[in-house]
Parts: sequence; C-alpha cells; structure tokens
Amino acid sequence: MPEYIHTKITETALIVHPVFTNVPTLERGDNDQAMEEACGLAEAIELNVCHRLQVNINRINPGHLFGKGTRENIHAAIKQYKPNIVMINHTLSPVQQRNLEKQFDSKIIDRTGLILEIFGARAQTKEGTIQVELAQLEYQKSRLVKAWSHLERQRGGQSFIGGPGESQLEIDKRLIAGRISNLKKELIKVRQTRELGRKARERVPFPVVALVGYTNAGKSTLFNRLTNSNVFAQDLLFATLDPTLRRMELPSGREIILSDTVGFISDLPTHLIEAFRATLDQTKHADMILHLRDSTQTDYDAHKQDVINIMHDLGIEYESDERIFEVINKIDACSETRHEDIMHGAKFNDNIIPVSAVTGEGIEGLLEEIDSFLSRHSKSLSYELPLSDGKALAWLYQHAEVIQTQDGEDVNRILVHIDTANQNRFEGLFPYAPHEPRQDS
Repeated sequence: MPEYIHTKITETALIVHPVFTNVPTLERGDNDQAMEEACGLAEAIELNVCHRLQVNINRINPGHLFGKGTRENIHAAIKQYKPNIVMINHTLSPVQQRNLEKQFDSKIIDRTGLILEIFGARAQTKEGTIQVELAQLEYQKSRLVKAWSHLERQRGGQSFIGGPGESQLEIDKRLIAGRISNLKKELIKVRQTRELGRKARERVPFPVVALVGYTNAGKSTLFNRLTNSNVFAQDLLFATLDPTLRRMELPSGREIILSDTVGFISDLPTHLIEAFRATLDQTKHADMILHLRDSTQTDYDAHKQDVINIMHDLGIEYESDERIFEVINKIDACSETRHEDIMHGAKFNDNIIPVSAVTGEGIEGLLEEIDSFLSRHSKSLSYELPLSDGKALAWLYQHAEVIQTQDGEDVNRILVHIDTANQNRFEGLFPYAPHEPRQDS
C-alpha cells in the first residue's frame, strides 16, 4: 500500500456517523445499518473500533461539517477513548478535514479515504493497482500535509527539486502531477493488453455469467459453491476486489465461465468509478448477469438502488437489460416475513431466484434458470462445412444440438439448434456463415 495513506493494523478508530435530519428517513436509510457498515469498513482494514458515535446534523457547517456543539461532543469522546484515527462516515472537503484535525489534534479520515485504503490493500492485478493509486493521488493532492519524497524513487530517481524560493508544497504538487501523468501512460498500455485479452476470451466457446452485488452479499461464497473453488470468501467488506473467472458445467452439460467481481457500496467515491470500470469490464460483456442481494440486510432495497445507480454509471441499464437476474441470497437467515415476500415474488417473476449459498437451497433452480436463459434465444441454423474440417464439426457437436446432417461430395450440411452466444463464437472461430435464413425456434 502507498506509504502516504498507510495505517498500522494495531491502530484504534472512533467511528462518527452523521445523521442529516433534514433528509427524509427513506432517503438516508437505516442509521444502525449504516453504522454497522462503517465499522465493517474499519475492520476490513484491520482497525480496532474503540467507540462509535452517531450525531445529528441540522445544517452543514462549510468549514467543519459539524456545528460547534457537536464538535465539542466528538472532542470529548476523543479525549475519553484516545483513538489513533477518527473515521467520519461521510465525505469531507479538504478544508473540513484539515480544520477537524487541527481542532481535535487527531488523524481524521473520511469514508472516501477509508475505502481507498481498503482498495489499496486489496488490489492485486497490475491494472487494479494502477487505478487505485491514481484514485489515491487524485484524492490526496488537495490534502497535502508532508513531503512526498518516495515519489522521486518511483520515478527512477529523477530530480524534480525546484529552484530557489519554491515551497515544499509546490514541489509536492509537481511530484504528484508527474506521478499521475506516468500512471495514466502506464494505464493506457495495460488497457491495450486487457482489450486484446478480452477479444481472445470472446473467441472462447463458453458463455460468460457475471456475479455482481452490494459488498458482502455472499458473491464469493456462491461462486465457490457453483464452481467448487476456494476463492477468498469471508464476512468482510470488499473481500474480493480483482475479478475471478472459473469454468463450470451446468446440469445440461453446457459449459460456462462464471465471473466474480468486486462488491458495490453506497456513496462510492468518484475517484474509484474508473477503477470499477476496469474490474467490471467482464460484466459489461457478459451473456448473463446475476445480481446477488443479501436478504438479511435492513437496507435491502436501498442496496439494490445503489447497485442500479453504479451499474448505470458503468453503462448498464438495469431495468431494461434482459440479462440481469436477481438472486436473493441468505434466505436461510432472513426474517420470516421477508422470506415469505421473496418466495411470493419469485412465483410471479422468473427473474427472481431465492437461494442460500451456505446451505445450497435453491442452487439447483438457479442452475436451471441459467441454462434456460442461455438457451432462450436458440435458433435452427444450417451450415455447410468442408468434409476436411472435422474441428468445426466437432465444435458444433459439443456446443450445439445437432438436429440433422447430410453428407455431400465435398461438404457436410449440418442443421443445428444453437443459442446466440455460441453462434457468435462459432462464426468467430470458423469462417462459415449460415447457409439458410436464420429462423427463430
């Protein structure tokens, strides 16, 4: 993790959750759930929460966020519990952060900064690491508090020390700007490589099914159950950051690639939207998208809206995209009332699938739905293949339903029942177009 934002794992944190009383209750969500999530974020970066404090805000103070009386209450808690870090569960402006640090004489980190910490610790791929560092630099450049000499080492030892009279702050800003410029150039190269890899994956003869959802909804647990894998799955926010791909076989024998992705979260820092674009590239091009929802959460509906908003930012229209299915997880642990509502809704909506990734309840139905959807747009198509091209014929036998074959002198005419995804893959792999007009099944 970059040293300019690093925290020690032995540090303690006081969590302050502001409640904006002039915002309608439905819009601000469940405050207890929001506090639990804030504590979860702190624990995800191995901070020990020593105290939690919920405060009301009637009017935002431009210089401090909180009013004078509220700041005095927070300061009293800091003196009592002596935390190493005070985490404000809201976005602070640079001025607000500096003023609070000065008044409290404590290290202040806001929600954005904490999420950036987690991403910095979890990123593993080269692109993910670059994206996160770019987000951190954009966030930190207006919050400079010390020299950034380590950036010179990252630049290969080049000297960027200014002439006489140049302040340390100006030097720091120039170092950051140079580092950002270099990272963006590096990112272009990495993206070009990733795009080549994506095009290569498109030629792989398997549909891609992507898992998305609010962080800690159980995606990695479901991923492990479906693929018999051992992907890191823990009751921890952002347990998965970089996407994971696994090949698996459905009950029908159809093979697919299942993709596990980073979890979404409310008030996602704008600095990280671009990083999400990178990790969710597989989702945008998936044949089917499974939105995993945690039925035990108090903010059950609010979390869905957060996912909808972020997917919209990523160019995916949630309500109109037929690829999206809602997989309602943890039905073994939710309330009886919610369980009844979910099961009732599933009876009248094929796009709602109740499951428990832990117990396995509903998994068979989920697999059947995946199979059914991927076959939904199957067509009866006829191809003429040279008798010498046994590879193309074998591919069709493996990935389509062969209805009829007719051998000629030079060609083999074959009629198949094939879904759109495999049709596109076949025609991308082999230089053959349908011989007869395509007819919907």
